[in-house]
Amino acid sequence: TALGERLAAEGHEVFGLRRSPEGLPSPIEPVAADLSGVSSLREALPGELDLVFYTASPGCSTDEAYELAYVRGPRNLFAALRERGESPRRVVFTTSTGVYGQSDGEWVDETSPTEPQRSSGRRLLEGERTVLGGPFPAVVLRLGGIYGPGRTRAMDRAREVPPEDEPPAYTNRIHRDDCAGALRHLALLEDAEPVYLGVDHEPAERRVVAGWLAARLPAPAGEESSEEEAAPREPAPRARGPFRGGSGKRCSNARLVASGYTFRYPTFREGFAALLPEA
Repeated sequence: TALGERLAAEGHEVFGLRRSPEGLPSPIEPVAADLSGVSSLREALPGELDLVFYTASPGCSTDEAYELAYVRGPRNLFAALRERGESPRRVVFTTSTGVYGQSDGEWVDETSPTEPQRSSGRRLLEGERTVLGGPFPAVVLRLGGIYGPGRTRAMDRAREVPPEDEPPAYTNRIHRDDCAGALRHLALLEDAEPVYLGVDHEPAERRVVAGWLAARLPAPAGEESSEEEAAPREPAPRARGPFRGGSGKRCSNARLVASGYTFRYPTFREGFAALLPEA
Protein backbone atom coordinates (compact mmCIF):
# COMPACT_ATOMS: atom_id res chain seq x y z
CA THR A 1 0.00 0.00 0.00
CA ALA A 2 2.81 2.41 0.85
CA LEU A 3 4.46 1.60 -2.47
CA GLY A 4 1.19 2.08 -4.36
CA GLU A 5 0.57 5.46 -2.75
CA ARG A 6 4.08 6.59 -3.61
CA LEU A 7 3.80 5.51 -7.25
CA ALA A 8 0.36 7.10 -7.60
CA ALA A 9 1.70 10.38 -6.22
CA GLU A 10 4.36 10.27 -8.93
CA GLY A 11 1.70 10.01 -11.63
CA HIS A 12 1.50 6.26 -12.20
CA GLU A 13 -1.84 4.52 -12.57
CA VAL A 14 -1.77 1.95 -9.78
CA PHE A 15 -3.98 -1.11 -9.20
CA GLY A 16 -4.14 -3.09 -5.96
CA LEU A 17 -5.17 -6.73 -6.21
CA ARG A 18 -6.71 -8.41 -3.18
CA ARG A 19 -9.44 -10.93 -2.50
CA SER A 20 -11.24 -8.14 -0.66
CA PRO A 21 -9.78 -4.83 -1.86
CA GLU A 22 -12.07 -2.65 0.24
CA GLY A 23 -10.07 -0.25 2.36
CA LEU A 24 -7.32 0.48 -0.15
CA PRO A 25 -6.55 4.21 -0.21
CA SER A 26 -8.22 6.11 -3.04
CA PRO A 27 -5.14 6.63 -5.26
CA ILE A 28 -5.00 2.83 -5.70
CA GLU A 29 -7.66 1.36 -7.97
CA PRO A 30 -9.07 -1.83 -6.37
CA VAL A 31 -9.00 -5.16 -8.19
CA ALA A 32 -10.89 -8.06 -6.59
CA ALA A 33 -9.31 -11.41 -7.50
CA ASP A 34 -7.87 -14.55 -5.95
CA LEU A 35 -4.37 -15.80 -6.70
CA SER A 36 -5.51 -19.39 -6.26
CA GLY A 37 -7.39 -19.40 -9.58
CA VAL A 38 -6.35 -18.44 -13.10
CA SER A 39 -9.89 -17.65 -14.23
CA SER A 40 -10.43 -15.18 -11.37
CA LEU A 41 -7.24 -13.37 -12.31
CA ARG A 42 -7.84 -13.43 -16.05
CA GLU A 43 -11.24 -11.80 -15.69
CA ALA A 44 -10.17 -9.15 -13.18
CA LEU A 45 -6.75 -8.00 -14.32
CA PRO A 46 -6.51 -4.57 -15.96
CA GLY A 47 -4.81 -4.29 -19.33
CA GLU A 48 -1.57 -2.77 -20.56
CA LEU A 49 0.34 -3.40 -17.34
CA ASP A 50 3.86 -2.02 -17.31
CA LEU A 51 5.10 -3.24 -13.93
CA VAL A 52 3.91 -5.97 -11.58
CA PHE A 53 4.84 -6.05 -7.88
CA TYR A 54 4.08 -9.43 -6.33
CA THR A 55 4.01 -8.84 -2.57
CA ALA A 56 1.60 -11.52 -1.40
CA SER A 57 2.12 -13.25 1.94
CA PRO A 58 0.73 -16.49 3.38
CA GLY A 59 -2.35 -16.25 5.55
CA CYS A 60 -0.83 -18.69 8.04
CA SER A 61 2.38 -20.64 8.59
CA THR A 62 1.35 -23.96 6.99
CA ASP A 63 3.22 -25.42 4.05
CA GLU A 64 0.05 -25.26 1.97
CA ALA A 65 -0.30 -21.52 2.64
CA TYR A 66 3.31 -20.88 1.62
CA GLU A 67 2.94 -23.00 -1.52
CA LEU A 68 -0.14 -21.00 -2.55
CA ALA A 69 1.35 -17.59 -1.80
CA TYR A 70 4.80 -18.09 -3.28
CA VAL A 71 4.56 -20.87 -5.87
CA ARG A 72 1.05 -21.48 -7.17
CA GLY A 73 0.09 -17.81 -6.94
CA PRO A 74 2.86 -16.56 -9.27
CA ARG A 75 2.21 -19.41 -11.70
CA ASN A 76 -1.48 -18.56 -11.85
CA LEU A 77 -0.77 -14.86 -12.25
CA PHE A 78 1.69 -15.48 -15.08
CA ALA A 79 -0.76 -17.81 -16.81
CA ALA A 80 -3.50 -15.19 -16.58
CA LEU A 81 -1.22 -12.45 -17.88
CA ARG A 82 -0.16 -14.58 -20.85
CA GLU A 83 -3.73 -15.56 -21.68
CA ARG A 84 -4.62 -11.86 -21.80
CA GLY A 85 -1.63 -11.08 -23.99
CA GLU A 86 0.07 -8.96 -21.34
CA SER A 87 3.85 -8.49 -21.32
CA PRO A 88 4.95 -6.39 -18.34
CA ARG A 89 8.50 -5.15 -18.67
CA ARG A 90 9.37 -6.28 -15.14
CA VAL A 91 7.98 -8.30 -12.23
CA VAL A 92 9.33 -7.52 -8.76
CA PHE A 93 8.82 -10.44 -6.37
CA THR A 94 9.25 -10.24 -2.60
CA THR A 95 10.48 -13.12 -0.47
CA SER A 96 12.50 -12.99 2.73
CA THR A 97 15.84 -13.68 4.33
CA GLY A 98 14.25 -16.96 5.46
CA VAL A 99 15.80 -18.55 2.36
CA TYR A 100 19.11 -18.68 4.26
CA GLY A 101 19.88 -21.39 6.76
CA GLN A 102 22.95 -19.78 8.32
CA SER A 103 22.57 -19.33 12.08
CA ASP A 104 26.03 -18.78 13.59
CA GLY A 105 26.37 -15.07 12.96
CA GLU A 106 27.75 -15.46 9.45
CA TRP A 107 27.54 -12.66 6.90
CA VAL A 108 25.31 -13.56 3.95
CA ASP A 109 24.67 -11.86 0.64
CA GLU A 110 23.02 -12.72 -2.67
CA THR A 111 25.81 -15.18 -3.52
CA SER A 112 25.64 -17.11 -0.23
CA PRO A 113 24.28 -20.68 -0.17
CA THR A 114 20.52 -20.88 0.30
CA GLU A 115 19.88 -23.97 2.37
CA PRO A 116 16.87 -23.15 4.57
CA GLN A 117 16.09 -25.47 7.45
CA ARG A 118 12.35 -24.81 7.36
CA SER A 119 9.78 -25.79 4.75
CA SER A 120 8.70 -22.14 4.51
CA GLY A 121 12.19 -21.18 3.33
CA ARG A 122 12.15 -23.97 0.77
CA ARG A 123 8.82 -22.71 -0.60
CA LEU A 124 10.28 -19.20 -0.85
CA LEU A 125 13.14 -20.55 -2.95
CA GLU A 126 10.73 -22.53 -5.10
CA GLY A 127 8.78 -19.33 -5.67
CA GLU A 128 11.93 -17.43 -6.61
CA ARG A 129 12.79 -20.09 -9.19
CA THR A 130 9.24 -19.93 -10.55
CA VAL A 131 9.40 -16.17 -11.01
CA LEU A 132 12.98 -15.87 -12.27
CA GLY A 133 12.35 -18.71 -14.72
CA GLY A 134 9.00 -17.31 -15.80
CA PRO A 135 7.96 -15.61 -19.05
CA PHE A 136 8.66 -12.03 -17.91
CA PRO A 137 11.81 -10.19 -16.78
CA ALA A 138 11.91 -10.41 -12.99
CA VAL A 139 13.77 -9.26 -9.89
CA VAL A 140 13.59 -10.81 -6.41
CA LEU A 141 13.88 -8.73 -3.23
CA ARG A 142 14.62 -10.78 -0.09
CA LEU A 143 13.32 -8.66 2.78
CA GLY A 144 14.34 -8.63 6.42
CA GLY A 145 11.80 -7.91 9.16
CA ILE A 146 9.59 -4.97 8.16
CA TYR A 147 8.73 -2.31 10.72
CA GLY A 148 7.32 1.21 10.55
CA PRO A 149 4.03 3.13 10.95
CA GLY A 150 1.30 0.73 12.03
CA ARG A 151 3.91 -1.92 12.80
CA THR A 152 4.97 -0.91 16.29
CA ARG A 153 4.57 -4.51 17.42
CA ALA A 154 8.04 -4.98 15.95
CA MET A 155 9.27 -2.35 18.39
CA ASP A 156 7.61 -4.16 21.28
CA ARG A 157 9.39 -7.38 20.35
CA ALA A 158 12.69 -5.55 19.95
CA ARG A 159 12.40 -4.22 23.53
CA GLU A 160 12.49 -7.73 24.96
CA VAL A 161 15.85 -8.22 26.65
CA PRO A 162 17.41 -11.62 25.85
CA PRO A 163 18.27 -13.88 28.78
CA GLU A 164 21.76 -13.32 30.18
CA ASP A 165 22.95 -16.75 29.04
CA GLU A 166 21.75 -16.30 25.47
CA PRO A 167 24.60 -15.91 22.94
CA PRO A 168 24.73 -12.77 20.79
CA ALA A 169 21.87 -12.98 18.30
CA TYR A 170 21.69 -10.82 15.21
CA THR A 171 18.51 -9.42 13.69
CA ASN A 172 17.96 -7.95 10.23
CA ARG A 173 15.27 -5.40 9.45
CA ILE A 174 14.08 -2.73 7.04
CA HIS A 175 11.75 0.22 7.57
CA ARG A 176 8.47 0.11 5.66
CA ASP A 177 9.36 3.26 3.73
CA ASP A 178 12.68 1.79 2.62
CA CYS A 179 10.90 -1.41 1.67
CA ALA A 180 8.61 0.60 -0.64
CA GLY A 181 11.53 2.71 -1.84
CA ALA A 182 13.66 -0.32 -2.69
CA LEU A 183 10.80 -1.94 -4.61
CA ARG A 184 10.29 1.22 -6.66
CA HIS A 185 14.04 1.54 -7.23
CA LEU A 186 14.42 -2.03 -8.49
CA ALA A 187 11.37 -1.78 -10.74
CA LEU A 188 12.84 1.24 -12.53
CA LEU A 189 16.51 0.19 -12.43
CA GLU A 190 17.89 -0.17 -15.96
CA ASP A 191 20.24 -3.11 -15.44
CA ALA A 192 18.98 -5.03 -12.42
CA GLU A 193 20.52 -8.18 -10.97
CA PRO A 194 18.16 -11.14 -10.44
CA VAL A 195 18.27 -11.01 -6.61
CA TYR A 196 18.76 -8.31 -3.95
CA LEU A 197 18.73 -8.33 -0.16
CA GLY A 198 16.35 -5.77 1.36
CA VAL A 199 17.83 -4.96 4.77
CA ASP A 200 19.27 -1.82 6.32
CA HIS A 201 22.96 -1.11 6.95
CA GLU A 202 23.27 -2.75 10.36
CA PRO A 203 22.46 -6.34 11.32
CA ALA A 204 21.82 -5.47 14.96
CA GLU A 205 22.44 -7.65 17.98
CA ARG A 206 19.25 -8.13 19.96
CA ARG A 207 20.69 -6.86 23.24
CA VAL A 208 21.96 -3.67 21.57
CA VAL A 209 18.53 -2.89 20.13
CA ALA A 210 16.77 -3.61 23.41
CA GLY A 211 19.18 -1.41 25.34
CA TRP A 212 18.79 1.47 22.87
CA LEU A 213 15.01 1.32 23.15
CA ALA A 214 15.08 0.96 26.95
CA ALA A 215 16.99 4.24 27.20
CA ARG A 216 14.32 6.08 25.20
CA LEU A 217 11.00 4.55 26.16
CA PRO A 218 9.12 4.51 29.46
CA ALA A 219 9.36 1.38 31.55
CA PRO A 220 6.68 -1.19 30.66
CA ALA A 221 3.36 -0.91 32.49
CA GLY A 222 3.55 -2.13 36.07
CA GLU A 223 7.15 -1.05 36.63
CA GLU A 224 7.73 1.97 38.82
CA SER A 225 10.49 4.44 38.05
CA SER A 226 12.01 7.25 40.01
CA GLU A 227 12.53 10.75 38.61
CA GLU A 228 15.95 10.64 40.23
CA GLU A 229 17.09 7.66 38.20
CA ALA A 230 19.85 8.60 35.78
CA ALA A 231 18.45 6.38 33.02
CA PRO A 232 15.29 4.35 32.43
CA ARG A 233 15.45 0.81 33.70
CA GLU A 234 15.62 -2.03 31.21
CA PRO A 235 12.43 -4.05 30.82
CA ALA A 236 12.46 -7.40 32.53
CA PRO A 237 13.82 -10.29 30.47
CA ARG A 238 11.13 -12.23 28.62
CA ALA A 239 10.87 -15.76 27.27
CA ARG A 240 13.81 -17.12 25.36
CA GLY A 241 13.93 -15.81 21.80
CA PRO A 242 14.05 -17.65 18.48
CA PHE A 243 17.86 -17.59 18.35
CA ARG A 244 18.32 -19.77 21.39
CA GLY A 245 21.27 -22.02 20.55
CA GLY A 246 22.35 -19.88 17.58
CA SER A 247 23.37 -16.38 16.64
CA GLY A 248 21.23 -15.74 13.60
CA LYS A 249 22.84 -14.30 10.48
CA ARG A 250 24.09 -10.92 9.30
CA CYS A 251 22.62 -9.86 5.97
CA SER A 252 24.50 -7.46 3.70
CA ASN A 253 22.73 -4.82 1.60
CA ALA A 254 25.89 -3.96 -0.38
CA ARG A 255 24.38 -4.96 -3.74
CA LEU A 256 21.28 -2.82 -3.22
CA VAL A 257 23.37 0.17 -2.14
CA ALA A 258 25.77 -0.28 -5.07
CA SER A 259 22.78 -0.20 -7.42
CA GLY A 260 22.12 3.39 -6.35
CA TYR A 261 19.48 3.06 -3.63
CA THR A 262 19.84 5.48 -0.70
CA PHE A 263 18.24 4.47 2.58
CA ARG A 264 15.98 6.90 4.38
CA TYR A 265 16.49 4.93 7.60
CA PRO A 266 20.01 3.41 7.45
CA THR A 267 19.75 1.61 10.81
CA PHE A 268 17.20 0.74 13.46
CA ARG A 269 18.18 3.90 15.36
CA GLU A 270 16.83 6.30 12.74
CA GLY A 271 13.84 4.09 12.01
CA PHE A 272 12.76 3.52 15.59
CA ALA A 273 13.44 7.17 16.49
CA ALA A 274 10.86 8.19 13.86
CA LEU A 275 8.32 5.92 15.56
CA LEU A 276 8.86 7.01 19.15
CA PRO A 277 5.93 9.51 19.22
CA GLU A 278 3.66 6.78 17.82
CA ALA A 279 4.90 4.24 20.36
